[in-house]
Amino acid sequence: MDCTFKTEMGNFNYRVGVIISNGRKVLMARNPNEERAFYYSVGGRVRFGESLEDAVLRELKEETDIDCEIGRLACIHENFFTDGDGVPFHEVSCFFTVKPNEKLLQIQNGHLTEGGANGEYLEWIDLDNSDGVTIYPDFYRTVDFEKDTEVKHFITRD
Repeated sequence: MDCTFKTEMGNFNYRVGVIISNGRKVLMARNPNEERAFYYSVGGRVRFGESLEDAVLRELKEETDIDCEIGRLACIHENFFTDGDGVPFHEVSCFFTVKPNEKLLQIQNGHLTEGGANGEYLEWIDLDNSDGVTIYPDFYRTVDFEKDTEVKHFITRD
């Protein structure tokens, strides 16, 4: 069971995200069927009783079909937003780094994730040549997680 619940005021999600970078390129997911085109991190909801590290490894396997070694906790992201149906969300995500192994580096654009049936795919995004590309969360553009080893804390209110 995912660690998500509804309240009278809105919904809460507890999630993990994965920062997979190779220099200034990051591996992101995209669903072209979304009304607004954007890229987002590999990751998903933590299951009840699951450690953050186990959730990261599971999500990586589900979305890339590759066994990986996680690095370190890189940031905590608190996200307050309203979905397309007008439901308020309070989401807490813990992002971990992953050193890309040979198999991750070989992922070509269009590689299907577990949700590939709906068109979702993975793509390496060059952060230095991504003007006009929407990337979420946007801290990917401002922090070099390979060099900056301090755990960051971000709050987003949409």
